[in-house]
Amino acid sequence: MSLRRRDATPDLEQRLSAVQAAVGAGAGILPEPVAATGLALVTQAGERLGHGLEHTVVALAGATGSGKSSLFNALAGEDLSRVGVTRPTTSTTHACWWGPDASGLLDWLQVPRRHHAAADPDLSGLVLLDLPDHDSTAVEHRREVDRVVRVADVVVWVLDPQKYADRAVHEGYLRPLAHHAGVLLVVLHQADRLGPEQLAACRADLGRLLADEGLEGVSLLTTSVRAEGGTEPLRAALEERVQAHRSAIGRLEADLVAYADVLGDGCGGPTPRSRPHDRRAVTAALADAAGVDAVVRAVSASHRSQAVAATGWPATRWLRRLRPDPLRRLHLGRAVGAGGRTSLPPASAASVARVETTVLGVASEAAAGLPLAWADAVHDEAAARLGTLPARLDASIAATDLGSSRRPVWWRAVGGVQVVLAVVAIIGALWLAALAGLAYLQLSELASPDVGPVPLPTAMLLGGILAGLLLAVLSRILSSIGAQRRARRARARLEEGVAEVARTEVFEPVAGVLDRHVRYCEAVEVAAGRARTT
Repeated sequence: MSLRRRDATPDLEQRLSAVQAAVGAGAGILPEPVAATGLALVTQAGERLGHGLEHTVVALAGATGSGKSSLFNALAGEDLSRVGVTRPTTSTTHACWWGPDASGLLDWLQVPRRHHAAADPDLSGLVLLDLPDHDSTAVEHRREVDRVVRVADVVVWVLDPQKYADRAVHEGYLRPLAHHAGVLLVVLHQADRLGPEQLAACRADLGRLLADEGLEGVSLLTTSVRAEGGTEPLRAALEERVQAHRSAIGRLEADLVAYADVLGDGCGGPTPRSRPHDRRAVTAALADAAGVDAVVRAVSASHRSQAVAATGWPATRWLRRLRPDPLRRLHLGRAVGAGGRTSLPPASAASVARVETTVLGVASEAAAGLPLAWADAVHDEAAARLGTLPARLDASIAATDLGSSRRPVWWRAVGGVQVVLAVVAIIGALWLAALAGLAYLQLSELASPDVGPVPLPTAMLLGGILAGLLLAVLSRILSSIGAQRRARRARARLEEGVAEVARTEVFEPVAGVLDRHVRYCEAVEVAAGRARTT
């Protein structure tokens, strides 16, 4: 038999799958009892459908003295249940079935006392259960009633004229079945005890009570085992349900609606996503905490230091090499890959507080409009990432290629020129030294050419030194410009890495919870039968 409903309503199997999807999406957020109830519902539905739809399980429930056992016997045509008035007489569930063998189904229902009634085509497929009295002083009796009421395809609640308004019945059993009006029958039994006017007033008052409990659409019948044809209204209602073969599905659908109503408390309005200024704020806070400014300053200083070492005056260039490179002090200078660590100082308390405030603020904005449990889940997800951010930021800084290994071509050219100028100055100095030595020894002087009014050796010495110093100053000016350019490129790369950390460690986790909430609410809609399935 097909389980498909009208085209406008989701298929039952898809609705059961939607319950599993909702529980999965809400894992860790739904209270454990709620999640367990959903999984138990899916398991119960699968087991019930596994026994087929040819049988309809009808449970007669009621209080002591309500007459449900006498009603059970009247429908069965035999005295199967012992009848009592003032104390519980039904201690275990009794079963009577008509038509095909229902042993497997009764085994699943855990009903040991069973009777196969004589053939009756109008009731073929009916499995009628007489439950213990719900108001029994024996705890196991009440537990048995609760257990069977949760799995029966149809529940017939038998009330008597004296106790039909009993609060224990209405609050403990009828009110929770507000979603099950289609699979619930309320019977005002022992109608023969009332006159016509009293019976009408009693029915009207009971109908009002049921309407107040959300059961205004429930079938309300009056019966009597003493009056001629007094059980016919109930028998006719049971025949209709048995022959329709829809009660099992109707019960499961009602269970799904009731459970989806519980899950629906976790669905709120549309949830805003992160906005561009949120991303900029988080990236800026993380960049500050990661020490991006300090690294950029080190990149600039390192570039200038390398430039001086490569293009400075050779006589003082070696002094620059004695100074430690600013980047190397921080264990930076080239992309070291995942797992690398820097020697950057830890973030200040103010920076840490700024990161925490910004990240949690983004989470709060993203969770605006969500039910409390889901809003807490978004906040907790963001808060959990705060502990991993320092290591992730440090690794990102360490893995960033700062471009420090690339040297401009002009450095080598200028360095070569500086060497030439130094050699020229040295030759001029040696030449002058030779001339001074010859003069000191009063030997014949060596003629030296002139460059204008200045002797060539002097011109070589002074020209080499002055030109070298001038070139060094010019190189410093150019290297400062290059340092600024390299610092800007380094900042862009560092901030790109920080933005990636923000994406993977803040925005994606928060969005993941929000996406779970969307999937959860979509599944709830399907489970409730309010969404079309494909």
